Amino acid sequence: MMRKIESMELDSPSQKANVTAEMVKNSADEVIDLRQYFAVINKHKWRIALLAIVITLTTVFAVTKVTPIYRATATLLIEADQAKAVSFDDIYGLDSNRKEYYTTQFKILQSRKIAQAVVEKLDLKNNPDFIVNSSRKREVINDIKGLIPFLPKKKVSVLSGPEQEEMALQSLVGTFLGRLSIDPVRTTQLVNITFESSDPKLAALVANTVGEVYIEQNLSAQMGMTKKASGWLTTRLSDLRIRLDESELKLQQYRERENLVDVSGVVGLVSKELEQTSEQLVGARQVRNKLLSIVRVIDEYGRDDLEMLGSISEISSQDVIQNVKQTLVTVERKVSELSQRYGPKHPKMIAARAELATVNSNFNEQVRRLVTGVEKELSTSERNIEALEQELVRIKAQFQTLTAKEYEYKKLSREVETNGEIYNTFLSRSKETEVTGDFNSAVARFTDRAFRPQNPVKPNKMLIVILAFMASVGLGLVIAFVVESLNDTFKHINGTEDKLSQRLLGLLPLVRVKKKNGFLLHYFYDENGKRFAESVRTLRTNFLLTQLDKETKTIEITSSLPGEGKTTTAINFAFALAQVERTLLIDADMRKPNICKRFDLPPYHPGLANLISGTEKLNECIYLDEVSGLTIMPCGQRPPNPLELLTSPKFAHILEELKQSFDRIIIDTPPVQVVSDSLIIAKQADAVIFIVKSNDTRVGVAQNGIGKLVRVNAKIAGVVLNQVDTKKMSDSGYQGYYNDYSYGDEASS
Repeated sequence: MMRKIESMELDSPSQKANVTAEMVKNSADEVIDLRQYFAVINKHKWRIALLAIVITLTTVFAVTKVTPIYRATATLLIEADQAKAVSFDDIYGLDSNRKEYYTTQFKILQSRKIAQAVVEKLDLKNNPDFIVNSSRKREVINDIKGLIPFLPKKKVSVLSGPEQEEMALQSLVGTFLGRLSIDPVRTTQLVNITFESSDPKLAALVANTVGEVYIEQNLSAQMGMTKKASGWLTTRLSDLRIRLDESELKLQQYRERENLVDVSGVVGLVSKELEQTSEQLVGARQVRNKLLSIVRVIDEYGRDDLEMLGSISEISSQDVIQNVKQTLVTVERKVSELSQRYGPKHPKMIAARAELATVNSNFNEQVRRLVTGVEKELSTSERNIEALEQELVRIKAQFQTLTAKEYEYKKLSREVETNGEIYNTFLSRSKETEVTGDFNSAVARFTDRAFRPQNPVKPNKMLIVILAFMASVGLGLVIAFVVESLNDTFKHINGTEDKLSQRLLGLLPLVRVKKKNGFLLHYFYDENGKRFAESVRTLRTNFLLTQLDKETKTIEITSSLPGEGKTTTAINFAFALAQVERTLLIDADMRKPNICKRFDLPPYHPGLANLISGTEKLNECIYLDEVSGLTIMPCGQRPPNPLELLTSPKFAHILEELKQSFDRIIIDTPPVQVVSDSLIIAKQADAVIFIVKSNDTRVGVAQNGIGKLVRVNAKIAGVVLNQVDTKKMSDSGYQGYYNDYSYGDEASS
């Protein structure tokens, strides 16, 4: 918004002034007018105070009748590790090291079982505290149900004596639990047991008894579980003993039947023998395969070509052949050396050749023997492999037999071992429960027992009274603001023009008078009515200023409904005009005339109706008020057809004649919402002043009335807000004006 204004070119000071005024107005609209809120509070302050006093006194009376309640608290320590002669926690089914354990114990403390045990132990059904409260509660519930007619009526069922006693007991237990509270202390194993009662001694007794019953029931439960477990273990032991004996007998019979001494040792020997035989068979097959390869080579080269056979790697690699070949090479080298030195017939040469022939013969013999030996060795190897294969089949069969026996043996042994372990476990637990069956430690113990309280905890009478007072004041404020928000009358001066879209000519303050005396006729001239007179003169001034450029002589004064003060306003407005101009006041309300009564004129005095009908002359139909100098024309004889008289041309003609004799003519007319007389007169009037009663006339009604005047083209000069309580007005400007203005002499006005 500011940027937009700054960007505008303000050529003249008037434009700048208008923009500044607009900014001030916008900023004023955005601010919450706290004065309105304070005005609402100030307006209803005595009602709010009365409501607060009544509610506070009622609360004081109520709290004095309330029975004081005492509260006693006992503290228990929930044991995490309970002492046991022998540990067998599994029997109880609770793990005291888990958080759920403590939560379970807290819920047990709040259980109906504990509550019922305490009620029966202390015989609370005959305690006056419980009897009185239970009966009061039932009476209140029955009274409330009786006040609500549309609630369905339950059929009354006939109960037997035990059923009635059980129902009464359960109801008492519910009441008991409503007073009992279990509060765990955070990060500790402590729990507070609190009970409330009107009897301080009973409160302490119940709190301690709840802890005692909880401990007793826990011990009883433990002992019961121990005895039950012991009996069950004893019964099961006999069955387990029979089962163990049967399994041992089966194992022994199997041993004797199969002649078993050490099954695992025998199976180990057979397994080792099987392994060794398998290794021998693999070795024999390798040898046979090697011999087969040599035989295939021999068959390929032939058995007579010894030299060729001797060159075969499978034969030449034999140690015997290697030795013979080495000798042959040595002899051949020797022959070669001697041949270079001696002749062929030299004895050494002959000896050397003879030795070479011998070595060759030996080589051939060895090759021949080796071939023969290979064939024999192959045959032997075949027989050996066949024997090993047969042996391996036998060992495998023996191993499978022993394995089956070992499986059956282990199965029977496992059964014996399992039955023995189960039997020993049950026997151990049975002995433990038998020995420790009469020993159980408490699940909890008292750290602090409850003692008799000296002072009640509730009701806190002073706090209740203070809260009641504060709440009643708050309630009064809420009611006041709700009433104000629902009140669509004219409460504020500033909103009148906006709601009616008409100029506010002025306001007339509220004048408080006694009902039997009524409003004084000449209060305008009274010494005590200066403030009222000044407001009427202000109305006169505002009206005259708005009509400076107009010829306004005939002025109609009307309102929406009866009782809004239009006649009083018309009379006093005429008084104010009569001070400066020749003024005539006409009572045009022919249905319910009121001006004759105000000026103490006889009801038969001729007036407007007589003048229109022509039965009387003008001088006979008017009356001069000596105090104010005001000329008055009453209604006259009430006609049966007032609307026909007002619509006749004679009425318009009379008004034209009266304008020649008077400067201002004030016409008091009926309300526009009741009859249409005022609408007919409005067509003849030069101006219409509409009266609105402050804090009484509804906005919609006034808008409808002005709308009717607008539809007949009435010249509405403005609105007068009548009977304004200036002391309660939110507009401090008006309030300060009427409180501080210094009035002068009436003649000076």
